[in-house]
Amino acid sequence: MKKFAMIIFVLVLCVCMSACSLNSAGNRKENPQGISDTLGNDLKWDYSLDLRYATGFSVDYYISDSLKGEYKLISIEDEGQYLIIPEDGSIPEGVPEDITVIESPKQIYLVASQVMDMFASIHAVDTLQFSALDSDDWYIEEAKEAMERGDLIYAGRYSAPDYELILEQGCDLAIENTMIYHSPEVKEKLESFGIPVLVDRSSYESEPLGRTEWVKLYGALTGHEKQAQEAFEEQVSKYKEIASDKKEESEPTVAFFYISANGDVKVRKSGDYLPKMIAMAGGSYIFSDLGNEEENASSTINMQMEEFYKNAKDADYIIYNSTIEGELERLDDLLSKHELLSRMKAVKEGHVYCTAQDLYQSTMELGTIISDIHKMLVGDQNMTYLYQLK
Repeated sequence: MKKFAMIIFVLVLCVCMSACSLNSAGNRKENPQGISDTLGNDLKWDYSLDLRYATGFSVDYYISDSLKGEYKLISIEDEGQYLIIPEDGSIPEGVPEDITVIESPKQIYLVASQVMDMFASIHAVDTLQFSALDSDDWYIEEAKEAMERGDLIYAGRYSAPDYELILEQGCDLAIENTMIYHSPEVKEKLESFGIPVLVDRSSYESEPLGRTEWVKLYGALTGHEKQAQEAFEEQVSKYKEIASDKKEESEPTVAFFYISANGDVKVRKSGDYLPKMIAMAGGSYIFSDLGNEEENASSTINMQMEEFYKNAKDADYIIYNSTIEGELERLDDLLSKHELLSRMKAVKEGHVYCTAQDLYQSTMELGTIISDIHKMLVGDQNMTYLYQLK
């Protein structure tokens, strides 16, 4: 009887240890559909990264009987595949030519500014060597501090990188966003120098937390999977707190916009991630079906002020997007942009808010931003990325 009990105990212990192993790895997904069991001549599929919201990428892990370390195959929709070679690992034979090989990157040229917050959240800024923004353009403290120390060097904008500097200092990967396709010759030239180019498409995720989940891609790229999982779960938990706090009442309407230098009003399409964040916070975007029929990649639509006023005058709340031209200090700064604004319901009721200028660099704070919108709707002024205009 004691022997039988001991066997049961050992079996239960093994199951628990296995479960703990999976949890500590962050999020393994076993036996996915359509994944090749082998890669090249030496690699065998081990497991895949489990994703909850993101749909634009995947990460598959491979191991080998003869090669040292864990190999990671990153696949990005409409871009391609990237095989990450572990530190001190060897490039396996027989890898298809259309897979870009990246050897444990430690000197990265970061052009996609929305990715910096992800690197900061997983403590991987030290893997970055070059930046496409100068120190004064960063709102992320880790980036500013790295540039002030000289650990991160300005190496030119996406369309005009300093090739001489990059080659002299050494670079093993460039991370671009889709703006690079406005200057395709830059991508071609970097690749001709033997520098792999990975194009980030996190901004194409339709779900706000799907954008944030791209931190897992950069965790896999730099070997910071555990930190990436923790950073992502922190934002998910903030959204869950909001979801449990939302009341079953009518949803206040919200207008989100900014006014360009020529007087046009730029508003978000209804299917964009910001209207979805408003809904997740318990509100309702005032433009319920705007631009959904358009197939271009732009997330905004231009309106004349008269058209905007006609459709948004009864919005319960206004959020003015200050990330383009700078933060507003007073309500009068907004009202001076057009006399129709003073007639809006939200202005009359004192429900006018402005975004902090660092909103769009804060990719790893979408849960916090949703929380801020929720706080706005319930009258809590303790916000991080929004403030009231008076």
